[in-house]
Amino acid sequence: MIFRSSHNLLFLNDMKINTIYFYITILFAVNVFSQNSGENKLGAWYMINGNHRISDKLSINTGSQIREYETTNNFNQLLLLSGLNYDINQNITTTVGYGFLNTDKTFEELPEEIYSKENRLFEEISLKNKFWKLNLEHRYRLEHRFLNSGNNIETQHRTRYRLQVSLPLTNIFSLSVYEEIFLNLQDDIFSQNRLFAALGIKVTPNSKVQLGYLKNHFNSIAFDRLQIGISIRTDLRNHKVDHMVKNTSENHTKISTDAE
Repeated sequence: MIFRSSHNLLFLNDMKINTIYFYITILFAVNVFSQNSGENKLGAWYMINGNHRISDKLSINTGSQIREYETTNNFNQLLLLSGLNYDINQNITTTVGYGFLNTDKTFEELPEEIYSKENRLFEEISLKNKFWKLNLEHRYRLEHRFLNSGNNIETQHRTRYRLQVSLPLTNIFSLSVYEEIFLNLQDDIFSQNRLFAALGIKVTPNSKVQLGYLKNHFNSIAFDRLQIGISIRTDLRNHKVDHMVKNTSENHTKISTDAE
């Protein structure tokens, strides 16, 4: 009986030790994954966007973004885009556009990395309305993505829906928040979700800066990103460049300073 009791105690001790080792291994693996993916780092997106009016109904969007895994270094992505807007009326705008993306998918900076490239076509419609002092915008977008990661070339499609709410505070300051969901039309349906809040500052009557924070959720990971954006608008109908203030929410005649 004494031998059996001792054996049971040894067995229980081994079980406890193995359980402790198991949890330590899990915690270590989670920590390593977080470090390797950059999930625990605060990154940043730097943006310059514009809208250029060419007629009463037509305007052209332009935009460029540099996205970093960390606030001032560790390149993640370059995004260049352009689009043609057509204003159906004061509250409805349609857009067709093109974007190019060059992406480093790994947080770790490795020698001779091969970046993945994407050529993207998209169609969208934006609907505006107002409630009290709030400016509301619903944006629906369909994207066609032509992806090239070096050893793999594929075409994917997805839809996006964004609800954005903007509130003017003064003639200089404004607040905006939005949530946007991305849904794939192949494989796993859920792609990502973005939750964003920002302060808009009218620097001059002709320009605006936006300072914001983005929480970007994917299936198994989430990133925290600062956003710093500059936006301008030009009117080419009179054959002159006339910078005009624009709200940072993307409406019928402008491109927003938020992430594309």
